[in-house]
Amino acid sequence: MNQLQLFLPCAAGVEDYLAPEVLRITGLPPGCVTKQRGGVAVRTSLAHAMLLNLYSRLAQRVLVLLSFTEYRSEQDLYRAASEVAWERWFTPRESIKVEVTAQHSPLTSLNFAALKIKDAVCDRFRVTAGGVRPDVNTQWPDARIYTHLTTDHCSLYLDTSGEPLFKRGWREDKGDAPLKETLAAAMIAASGWADGDEDLLPLYDPCCGSGTIAIEAAQMACNIAAGSRRRFAFEKYLPFRRAEWDAMKKEAADAEVVREPGQKPIIFGSDVAHRMVDFAQRNAQRAGVADVIEFRGGDALQRMPPCETPGVMLLNPPYGERIEVAGVAKGAHNAADFEVDAQEGRFGARELAHTEDGGEFFSQLATHWKKNYPGWTAWVLTPDLKLPSKMRLKESRRVPMWNGPIECRMFRFDMVKGSARVK
Repeated sequence: MNQLQLFLPCAAGVEDYLAPEVLRITGLPPGCVTKQRGGVAVRTSLAHAMLLNLYSRLAQRVLVLLSFTEYRSEQDLYRAASEVAWERWFTPRESIKVEVTAQHSPLTSLNFAALKIKDAVCDRFRVTAGGVRPDVNTQWPDARIYTHLTTDHCSLYLDTSGEPLFKRGWREDKGDAPLKETLAAAMIAASGWADGDEDLLPLYDPCCGSGTIAIEAAQMACNIAAGSRRRFAFEKYLPFRRAEWDAMKKEAADAEVVREPGQKPIIFGSDVAHRMVDFAQRNAQRAGVADVIEFRGGDALQRMPPCETPGVMLLNPPYGERIEVAGVAKGAHNAADFEVDAQEGRFGARELAHTEDGGEFFSQLATHWKKNYPGWTAWVLTPDLKLPSKMRLKESRRVPMWNGPIECRMFRFDMVKGSARVK
């Protein structure tokens, strides 16, 4: 298990941040990591796959590539799956689920393709395990098998993560269409807030919802491993060694930074909905960072800076109907939240934005910032490419980033009182 090909899918636009994260976690030379569309490929070991599950904040999953072959028909898929030594990874006591994604595949039914692959896995176990085959569990499988089809090639992966990695294990309280933790971490990475060895600047999310951005930032500040509060699929696989995993988790726990008593927080969040503030506080408690963040209620159009030192505002503001709970400038159009398939696995989009009805809110927000937040830097993730003109602000940077199928931009606005207006 020391020569594996891994694939770590991520949200489109995050590959540039995921690749250096993989290098930091594994200590591998750069030649072992290859950026691909929608993820990063890594040549490494199962031990590194465990570390990546434990520490990665940006990957959706950690997949092991077990087969890469040409195909023309479903029978070719059956043959490819039947040649994989699944028995080296799990026993027929573990349940399975097969998922298929495709780009320009000539096959007419991906469901039938998944059925053929499932049959091949079960038939192989009938031979290798004396007639016993694994059961299928579509909701809570022990082993997830991912198949990706292109025009003429089939890739078969075994998932080592289980639940997608954005499920950190601490968010039990959430509102409608919450921001995924992996995307919140990508926003923080794009802002550069945690880069370098200097003291961290204050960080503030004035539309914090259930606290995702603030909690991700606080865990980074405290050096808490992203996966330290959850379990993983690889713990049920045959190559798994409990002692090795326990040592990894102990090392992660020993590296956590403990706050000094009485130390003031540098991470802040607020939301006009007090119910969401309660959710955020409970989530922070479970995440081990309740004493690192200060959450308060308050309208984003009225809240003053949470501290005297200028810092970084980082927010994924609400749109459409949710303008009504973000501030006093209310809108009337609908917002939609949904889940979509990523290249390998599933991740959710926070909401489908209709910002034409939020123009008043955002113009008022910009006015409030220019008046009361001089010296602050604001990073706003939005699918509205015209947001700077609606805020009458000139962005200093724009970073492409995808929220599920929605093309977004992270706009950076440098707050200088009374300036940087779009004429």
